[in-house]
Amino acid sequence: MKKYALGLDFGTNSCRSLIVDLGDGRELAGYVFPYPSGAEGVLLDPDDPNLARQNPADYLKGIEVTVKEAVGQAKKADPQFDPSLVIGLGIDTTGSSPMPVDEDGTPLAFLPEFKDNLHAQVWLWKDHTSHAEAAEITALAEKIRPQYLARIGGVYSSEWFWSKILHGKRVAPDVFEAAYSFVEICDYLPGVLSGETRPDKIKRSVCAAGHKAMYSDTWGGLPDKEFLSGLDPVLGELRDRLYDEAFPSDRMAGCLSGEWAKKLGLKPGTAVAVGAFDAHIGAVGAGVKEGTLVKILGTSTCDVMVSPKTKGFPEIPGVCGIVDGSVLPGAFGIEAGQSAVGDIFLWFVRSLVPDSYGKTDKEKFMNLEKAAVRQKPGEHGLLTLDWNNGNRTILVDVRLSGLIIGQSLHTQAHEIYRALIEATAFGALTIINRLEEYGVSVHEVVNCGGLASKNPFLMQVYADITGRPMKVSRSDQTCALGAAIFGAVAAGEKNSGYNTVEEAQQKMTGVKETFKPDKENHKVYKELFRLYKELHDAFGTREWTGKLDFVMKDLIALREKQRRSG
Repeated sequence: MKKYALGLDFGTNSCRSLIVDLGDGRELAGYVFPYPSGAEGVLLDPDDPNLARQNPADYLKGIEVTVKEAVGQAKKADPQFDPSLVIGLGIDTTGSSPMPVDEDGTPLAFLPEFKDNLHAQVWLWKDHTSHAEAAEITALAEKIRPQYLARIGGVYSSEWFWSKILHGKRVAPDVFEAAYSFVEICDYLPGVLSGETRPDKIKRSVCAAGHKAMYSDTWGGLPDKEFLSGLDPVLGELRDRLYDEAFPSDRMAGCLSGEWAKKLGLKPGTAVAVGAFDAHIGAVGAGVKEGTLVKILGTSTCDVMVSPKTKGFPEIPGVCGIVDGSVLPGAFGIEAGQSAVGDIFLWFVRSLVPDSYGKTDKEKFMNLEKAAVRQKPGEHGLLTLDWNNGNRTILVDVRLSGLIIGQSLHTQAHEIYRALIEATAFGALTIINRLEEYGVSVHEVVNCGGLASKNPFLMQVYADITGRPMKVSRSDQTCALGAAIFGAVAAGEKNSGYNTVEEAQQKMTGVKETFKPDKENHKVYKELFRLYKELHDAFGTREWTGKLDFVMKDLIALREKQRRSG
């Protein structure tokens, strides 16, 4: 008898479902639901560019629409498909994306008095309003709890749980006082589907807790009350209304409730896995294992690796966290990433590219690429810092910003476009170098997400700059696939046929394409990376001392050399 698993992936702008055949790993059906609220699903404040929130109602509507549509497609694609044969489902979301809830777990955003209050909504991962609070947390931890920082790369981020909660208390005390607790979306949604949303009852994700809330079994869970009270006494009190234990995603969060089973057309009692963040789940869907770096390329990027616990704890400054069981059970999950990649390209096309390249975004991207691909590395004479949304790794500083140097009166849009792509690749190489510098070897790089599957030019540039083959995941929906894998494993071997995540990966994951580096291009890019590193350290670190007067002149020399050789 055939059996299936369902993955639900909640991204920045939309959510998607994916139904997978557990026998052969075939992706049977799926559906994408764009969030209806705000600007492409994001609630913004025109007076504060750092603010980014989401309406939790969009998630619930998304579940219903995407699952029903996928089930309908699956019935057409496979005559043997029956919704009752879906034995498990998993969920991934963005993060850290916490929201305030009452004692029953009802989002405050659903209450009449808070429905239009931005502070009562989900604080989306890309919300950077709490940069001052993040600095306070880092400073206090350096002083009295340095072990907390060792697990998160040395610096706490404004994208993370405690900085957002503390900032929310300061700017919206009415919301904070009305909130019984705060939950990550990846914890809330499995609770909704299993019929248990009370904050003290839902199973919390070790991925979310460890990477964003400074949770570790080493010191007994969340940061202690003394530390939290040192930030604000109310945080010490809040700790009692959060959680003491967190779980990996191969565990069950609960079983699908009768109410939701009826809504979705699935079987009541279907296993619901503990949730986690999209990048970590997506890494599983891309086949992550020791030595494999998975890059999830989208609006931003997340870079994920695992390191066996037998090798000990790898302490790596500047990464976004090293957490036991956050990716694969029994291994440390390592997260790094870039705060903007696809977002940079979209900003450029929508704000600065003239209509001579096309009337629509799609036309502009197509024509920019056609022109950019004809240039040699360095021929445009430009160098860019990829910090338009701050720097996530390795500097962990949201107050950094983008930079383009080398422009002349002859610079064209497609040249800047190529330089922006190259900048994100230089940022990617900076992350790889940091991982290897601290003993985590990168044997292969597997890319996934929309940019990896739809932009071969970008993948080739990444290969040429890093000097490494860039592999592209077989699945275009690795996050949803990883969620389905965890749904299957959480259901148990008797139901799914898989006892471990690794067993399921062998059947369901793979690579469809590989971009090999061009040796001559790599030589040129090594020269450009040397200059990028100077700008990176000069503008991003306090320790750097030196001069930058040579950078523009070296860019011009390289530009002229490449143009003559062409």
